[in-house]
Amino acid sequence: MKKYFFIVLVIMNTSLVFSQELNARVSVNTDQIPTKYKEKLVNFQREVEAYLNTTKFTSENWEGEKINCTFDIFITSAGNEISYAGQIVVTSNRPVYKSSVSSLMLKLMDKEWKFDYEPNQPFIFDLYNFNGLTSFLDFYALLIIGVDADSFEPFGGNPYFSKAIELAVLGSNSAYSASGWQIRSSSYNRRVFVNEYMETKLQQFRDDFYNYHYNGLDLLNSGEKYKLQGQAQIVKLIENISKNQSLSVSGNSVLRTFFETKAGEIINSLSDYPDKNIFRLLLKLDPSNTDKYIKLIGE
Repeated sequence: MKKYFFIVLVIMNTSLVFSQELNARVSVNTDQIPTKYKEKLVNFQREVEAYLNTTKFTSENWEGEKINCTFDIFITSAGNEISYAGQIVVTSNRPVYKSSVSSLMLKLMDKEWKFDYEPNQPFIFDLYNFNGLTSFLDFYALLIIGVDADSFEPFGGNPYFSKAIELAVLGSNSAYSASGWQIRSSSYNRRVFVNEYMETKLQQFRDDFYNYHYNGLDLLNSGEKYKLQGQAQIVKLIENISKNQSLSVSGNSVLRTFFETKAGEIINSLSDYPDKNIFRLLLKLDPSNTDKYIKLIGE
């Protein structure tokens, strides 16, 4: 379960305990489909947002703030009166202790989504019977919760990743199997992505991911002594990725997504770090941000 840096804050303020996990903002773009289908989707944004913000996706009493997240939906085609295809960009954020800024935890673009929808249909939460619409939303809700939980407790995301994998397996055996639920090679595949979280070769990274946040970012604003300790945890994660010969950032979608979401945060957190060799490691691991790392090295 989610834990705060100082548990006393939770004890003193019982209003921080919620039974539901997400604070989702949903947007829907229908510019690419005919007017008659746009009219059918007039309430879709409100219904999806209500579903995400009122459904309890876990069996635990959720501790702390709800997870701020966004679901930006782009409907790309429609047909047969009720059938739709779309793309989605999903993001989530986590508060940083003693800071007014939040930490971007996920930013994923999924280009393969097919579902059926009729105006005013019920949105039913059911992890055991696959539905092209709600099971897709459930999958990303569980993924968001799992990544957030991993940052507050070592391997805290395991039960949520496991449930997301079970949903993906159901999806691969459904009529929607070809729309991203089967394992296949692509720039992003949701089934591959969640499976990677549970692989043995990623366990060190996940342990370091916890320390990066809970004993790293959460210490940076707690005085110079704690700042150095926090920076050391961020450096440790980078060094351990570099040492792991079984991992390739470009070939692992979890690691690739980590650097896509965290590069700016790492640069800000380590901008005054005395050993500039850490940025040489980052040049090798994350060449997409080469210019930024070279600037910090001073070359």
